[in-house]
Amino acid sequence: MESMLNKFKNTVTKVTADVTSAVMGNPVTREFEVGRHIASGGPGLCWRIYNGTKKSTKQEVAVFVFDKKIIDKYQKFDKDQIIDSLKKGVQQLTRLRHPRLLTVQHPLEESRDCLAFCTEPVFASLSNVLGQWDNLPSPVPNDIKEYKLFDVETKYGLLQISEGLSFLHGGVKMVHGNLCLENIILNKSGAWKIMGFDFSISSVNPSDAEPKYSCKEWEPNLPPLCLPNPEYLAPEYILSVSCDAASDMYSLGVVMHSVFNEGKPVFQVNKHDIFKSFSRQLDQLSNMNPALLNKIPEEVREHVKMLLSVTPNVRPDADQMTKIPFFDDVGAVTLQYFDTLFQRDNLQKSQFYKGLPKVLPKLPKRVVVYRILPALTSEFVNPDMVPFVLPNVLLIAEDCTKEEYVRLILPDLTPVFKQQEPIQILLIFLQKMDLLLTKTPSEDIKNSVLPMVYRALEAPSVQIQELCLNIIPTFANLIDYPAMKNSLIPRIKSACLQTSSLAVRVNSLVCLGKILEYLDKWFVIDEILPFLLQIPSREPAVLMGVLGIYKCTFSHKKLGIPKEHLATKSLPHLVSLSIDNNLNLNQFNSFMVVIREMLSRMEAEHKTKLEQLHAMQEQQRFLSTFHQLSLKSNTSVNGKENGSSVATSQPNRMSLTLEEKQRLAKEQEQAAKLRSQQPLAPQSIKPAANTNSQTKDLTSSLMNNMTSLSLAGSARPPPVQGSTMSAFPSSSPMAGSMGAPVSNGFNPAMGFQTASQPITFNFICLFPHHLNDSLFLSDAAILTLGGFLKQNRIYLYSSCVMGCAADV
Repeated sequence: MESMLNKFKNTVTKVTADVTSAVMGNPVTREFEVGRHIASGGPGLCWRIYNGTKKSTKQEVAVFVFDKKIIDKYQKFDKDQIIDSLKKGVQQLTRLRHPRLLTVQHPLEESRDCLAFCTEPVFASLSNVLGQWDNLPSPVPNDIKEYKLFDVETKYGLLQISEGLSFLHGGVKMVHGNLCLENIILNKSGAWKIMGFDFSISSVNPSDAEPKYSCKEWEPNLPPLCLPNPEYLAPEYILSVSCDAASDMYSLGVVMHSVFNEGKPVFQVNKHDIFKSFSRQLDQLSNMNPALLNKIPEEVREHVKMLLSVTPNVRPDADQMTKIPFFDDVGAVTLQYFDTLFQRDNLQKSQFYKGLPKVLPKLPKRVVVYRILPALTSEFVNPDMVPFVLPNVLLIAEDCTKEEYVRLILPDLTPVFKQQEPIQILLIFLQKMDLLLTKTPSEDIKNSVLPMVYRALEAPSVQIQELCLNIIPTFANLIDYPAMKNSLIPRIKSACLQTSSLAVRVNSLVCLGKILEYLDKWFVIDEILPFLLQIPSREPAVLMGVLGIYKCTFSHKKLGIPKEHLATKSLPHLVSLSIDNNLNLNQFNSFMVVIREMLSRMEAEHKTKLEQLHAMQEQQRFLSTFHQLSLKSNTSVNGKENGSSVATSQPNRMSLTLEEKQRLAKEQEQAAKLRSQQPLAPQSIKPAANTNSQTKDLTSSLMNNMTSLSLAGSARPPPVQGSTMSAFPSSSPMAGSMGAPVSNGFNPAMGFQTASQPITFNFICLFPHHLNDSLFLSDAAILTLGGFLKQNRIYLYSSCVMGCAADV
């Protein structure tokens, strides 16, 4: 299998190489570049068709090539007959000029290996399209293999052939002599063109009203390329050796039958016994079976039957065929009108283009793109016609893919973007701006489309400026942010400030309000809101436009106005505008609603901020106080005893052990609980009158108590009730925890002990901080108390109650 495939590839490569070398030796290649093999056509599909370009102008052409190797099997005489016949056909085609005939761009050139000539760009022959793929490249191109004729193409194509025959018969008094599918060419736009004049017959008396044609007798021994296609010939050619214009009409009837029957003619002809075949064909035509025409559309079936009549006089002539109702199709008429535009004046064209948008949706896309679009874009050179043509071109662009738009439409539109006159061009583009920005590549948008918008904003016409400002919000989401920020917004602001038109100024503000959502917050605050202060006019519409921008910015979730800006700029500006005398009651109320909303939000935001700051300050103050108390407590607990100096140092927070951190956490928790309780109030102490603000001096009473304690010796005084100093037995947790040596001291149950029976005393001093009267100890009392405690080996510990502490 692989060897067969390789053999096939080698064969194709060899044939392609042979043809290429044959073409390269032809003089045509001096002026034209020969490209890809695309189709075949002409008698017997003997001409290979290549695409090509003219070297000097890059104009696209089709290059027809006949490779002489095809006829190597024939004798020299037959070869010469074939070459002469082909030359005659091309030379005749070159002399004839008509829109329905294939246009020759370069005459026939002969080299040792081939014949070649150039024509207008070609798609394929009608025979290729209907399934005859002889002499085509391998594999067959998909665009030919998948090509399907639409009804409008078939109708208009047959109409074009009828018009071509009308020109030949009436204009130049000529019979084509070989009208068949191979000799009908579809150009690149899809138009049907006639070629293959190898067997054409001119009238022997062209000046007479009744032309007369001389027909050659059929010679079956000649090579097939030297004879017309017998399946499309009228019976009189063979049976009576006569022909006239009606003979071509019979051929047209067979062509019409073939088009509606997948390329099959009415009858198959036995080329080895041509006369017998035609005699049998004559009988069948005289008694035609209705089933023979079943696939032909009913509205034209009767006319085809007349064209296939045995009697030439019954057949309609070419001019009559062009007028039959079958061709009165709106699509066919539209295509026909385009082909005759060069004959119309501007008024007729404008009327036609105005009605064209109603017709375009009814036509197949391929017909519109390849037949109508080129005719429309060719009118762009006529500025007066552009406003009428442009809407149709943009309508076609809507149905095109982005790739089709860029390839087929954008190159012709680019020069039109720069046209400023007539002014309707700019209006049409603005109305279709969303289409342009969607399908035009970004580079072309920057270079062609947006500059047109900028020109519209700066145009002297108020109407253009208004339309532009109204349309910009509809496509603002398609404009990239740098272009909007640096080019579009500055021009809108300039239009608002510099115009003398109230409508333009109001529309500028409305436009800005609608595109705020595509801008970032700080650009709006830095560029848009300050711009509002610069607007000089105080018309109600302008003031409401300013209010609208403030309101949109303030309420938009992505934007918003900071409270600082509200307080210093926005609110002062709005308040000053709100009392303008031009505003009515409803407008004033609208201002006040926005102002109140701004004030409410500013108040709420700032109040929230202050509350948060206050809470943070209170928390910081408490933490700082508690940290200081914790340090003092640690210093008192860890101080050295027995007269040694107490070394106090602030603990390093980073070096606390886990136990210390746990203890600190518990202390913080206890402090929080105490802080949440109600303040303590003294119950038994009643301050004397007029002494609320005086401070009690406890120094004398403290000194007396110390003296009495030192003189008491071993006496055991009764327990003191209600004292502010509380004593705990030595077995208390605090005493035990300290591990202090037992010394003389006071015990509630035993009084003072001797030195042989030392007791440890633990004192806790309570200083309620909510008392109205302040308590203090003088320096002398503190020194005396310290000496007393040292002498009696009594240890005093500090305690923290309600955030107050007393340390000795």
